[in-house]
Amino acid sequence: QVQLVESGGGLVQAGGSLRLSCAASGRTFSSQSMGWFRQCPGKEREFVAGISWNGYITSYAGSVKGRFTISRDNTKNMVYLQMNSLKPEDTAVYYCNVGPSFVEMKLGRNRPGVYWGQGTQVTVSS
Repeated sequence: QVQLVESGGGLVQAGGSLRLSCAASGRTFSSQSMGWFRQCPGKEREFVAGISWNGYITSYAGSVKGRFTISRDNTKNMVYLQMNSLKPEDTAVYYCNVGPSFVEMKLGRNRPGVYWGQGTQVTVSS
């Protein structure tokens, strides 16, 4: 079965950096779009960043553009999120997802072919 496992979360001071990793297993993901979402307590899960199957297309939420960078390594079935200049408002549980198309991945709906990890907590202190 498909499994996505996030790692790299933690506690960091404002202005600091973290690198999140997501390991995918259970199938080949080289033809799938992959992305990162986040969810704060009491709020809906929101799109953070996404990357196409070949890495040529990336998309970012306006709140993280210029600070976060998404990348992937298809040889390892991995996707990464480099987060720089972190702010307290970046505090959330971060989720990795995979979708059969860039649109499906970015929409983040629970549809066939869209899979999610269990999440990793990122806390940014002021």
